[in-house]
Amino acid sequence: MPVNRIALRRNFLHSVFISILLVWVYNPGWAVIPAEGSPEGRPILIVTTDIGGDPDDQQSLTRLLVYSNEFDIQGLIASASGTRGELGMDTVKEQLIRKYVLAYGEVYENLREQTSGYPEPDVLLDRIYRGNPHRGKEHIGIGEDTEGSERIIQVVDQAGDQKVHVAVWGGQTDLVQALWKVKHSRSAEEFAQFTEKLRVYDINDQDGLYDYILEEFPNLFYILASAEQGMDKREGAYRGMYLGGDEELTSREWIDSNIRNDHGPLGALYPPEAWTAPNPHGALKEGDTPSWFYYLMNGLQDPEQPGWGGWGGRFKPVTGNFYRDDEDFADTVINARSTVSRWRPDFQNDFQARMDWCVKSVEEANHQPVAVVMGDDTNGILHVDANEGDTLRFSALDSYDPDGGKLEFTWWTYPEAGTNLQCPVLENYTTPEVYFVVPYGEAGADLHLICEVSDNGTPSLKDYRRIVINIY
Repeated sequence: MPVNRIALRRNFLHSVFISILLVWVYNPGWAVIPAEGSPEGRPILIVTTDIGGDPDDQQSLTRLLVYSNEFDIQGLIASASGTRGELGMDTVKEQLIRKYVLAYGEVYENLREQTSGYPEPDVLLDRIYRGNPHRGKEHIGIGEDTEGSERIIQVVDQAGDQKVHVAVWGGQTDLVQALWKVKHSRSAEEFAQFTEKLRVYDINDQDGLYDYILEEFPNLFYILASAEQGMDKREGAYRGMYLGGDEELTSREWIDSNIRNDHGPLGALYPPEAWTAPNPHGALKEGDTPSWFYYLMNGLQDPEQPGWGGWGGRFKPVTGNFYRDDEDFADTVINARSTVSRWRPDFQNDFQARMDWCVKSVEEANHQPVAVVMGDDTNGILHVDANEGDTLRFSALDSYDPDGGKLEFTWWTYPEAGTNLQCPVLENYTTPEVYFVVPYGEAGADLHLICEVSDNGTPSLKDYRRIVINIY
């Protein structure tokens, strides 16, 4: 039977009772506030990819397909292939997307045995669209509609109250054409309602449209993962996917052992080489993967909060709802890449496990543990109100491993994500329960506490919970 998170839940009422008791004993005057936007549904995702140039797009697509159960993928749009001038021609290569989806179809039955939610291959095949082979501002306007731009409009219109998450791996031209058309064919109010649903994560402003977007669509929610002008381009946050940290996890040896060899036809398609300088391996790059990592509901991140950080990086506001790279201290350095590279051991283990799902039985494969904090077993963010000097205690005792393995716990505070200036001393930070005193002098600040629950399977997998503590 597939491993089903819902079916494996412990007795929820018992957990809630214990949680309330712990809150009352240790923390009179505050309580756990239910997380806003903790959807059981999957995030709607549209991808635009310049597949056909640097093979890292095929790498990112391989990984996305084994995570496709985590999203409602509504569009895989082949935008102009490669970077400007890279191929010497203006073309799109949607046939490459189709090739990888067909390979996914060959491992689909094995994947759906592992867990629920994997889309049928034919559904994904029907959601492949051609974008504009040309790029840039001169290709925005009348007569420039494409299958891709029309699909973006259709998905947003049909999304109801849900957000539509757009991961821009290649160029923004098809997205901008969709925005241009709606702006010029609907009322200002209707256009505002349209843009309010969109959440965009753009890798590197590849079509050079960022300034145009900022000027023409100032109310758009837009993350640009890219080094600031004048900096070394390799300092961009998304490059933490393959630069910084333990780069052995990006080696050809790692790829061959865990992805390409003996992992089915989809793994065999994973390109073994990419342009990764100054990473010496020249193998795993996946520079576009952080764009959809950012929307992954893994208990660590909230897509509505770019400054909180997670697998897809951490970002700071520029103006309105526009964001650019921020910095973390990790791997003994402070830079934007660290906001992604700090998570590499975790996301590589997770990828390895999912590639195992392509070929192993449920009994042979490892599956992610479930972090249950204060009786809550969703992946939502927990919000807590507390006063200076309060002693806070949190319990993850109800966490469990669907494979029956042993669990390990680590609690830590994430100072870059919060506004606190002092980090509390965490007692018992490697046990299922942690407690600490809220520092004085922090009124008005928020403090981010992360709970990591790890199993002892091969590879070891993690689940996260983030608790945001608002201090009064």
